[in-house]
Amino acid sequence: MEYYFSKTINESFDNAIQKVTEALRAEGFGILTEIDIKAILKKKLDVDFYNYKILGACNPPFAYKALLTEDKIGTMLPCNVILQEKEAGQVEVSAVDPSASMQSIENKDLQDIATEIRTRLQKIIEQM
Repeated sequence: MEYYFSKTINESFDNAIQKVTEALRAEGFGILTEIDIKAILKKKLDVDFYNYKILGACNPPFAYKALLTEDKIGTMLPCNVILQEKEAGQVEVSAVDPSASMQSIENKDLQDIATEIRTRLQKIIEQM
């Protein structure tokens, strides 16, 4: 089983981030964290890297239900969505598949929540 969904789009990096953020918002997700890997690697290692951002997306109602169902699920939250631009104007957008990442947890209620989040994230990636 793949552990992510992915699609490459023809956009500038900044426009891609805006489009993904808006698509996430339309599905009830907010961005809790934004990690600029390129900037971090430059600062910490003084290396040049391509544009790569990790967006920590969270859908509060589902996160709440998941936490009530499995209190250690916070180790797998938020749902990460990454954008990477290896070639100018070609941005790969990828999102974690929560069903794949939660397979090892034997909790039917949690699997149902993961399936719903999976459906929403997959829809976002497909619509890009």
